[in-house]
Order: sequence, then structure tokens, then C-alpha cells
Amino acid sequence: MPSAPPPDWILQRRREVGDRIRDARLHANLTQEKLAELADMDRQTINRIEQAHASPKLDNLFRIADALDVPLADLVR
Repeated sequence: MPSAPPPDWILQRRREVGDRIRDARLHANLTQEKLAELADMDRQTINRIEQAHASPKLDNLFRIADALDVPLADLVR
């Protein structure tokens, strides 16, 4: 049985996290491809997170924050 879609407030927070990741990536002058390489992830996953099409796993957020050299809290505040 499929689960219900998340409520709007969760989708909004997911978009905010994706925007912060994209902003930090652009500030670091990185492409999605380069960030994916540094974070040991695939580019499609980075894209889905930035576009809020996927809910990022905590482990992936750790990888992204480390690759961007920013505190995790800055991405999810």
C-alpha cells in the first residue's frame, strides 16, 4: 500500500534545504557533477535533492556538507 504524500510544510522545508545546498554549491563554484564526485554520490541524486524531488537521507546530507565544507546545520537550519 503506497504511503500518503508528505504534507505541504515538509515539501516546503525540503525545497529550502535543496535551495541551500544549491546556493552553497554555486558559492563553492562546483557543478552538480563535481559535488557528486566529492560526496561520492551520483549527479542525479544531487539534482533530485536540489530540486526537492527526493527526501535526502541523513548520510547523504553528511556527505554533501563535508564535500561543500559547510556545517550540516547551515544546510538544514
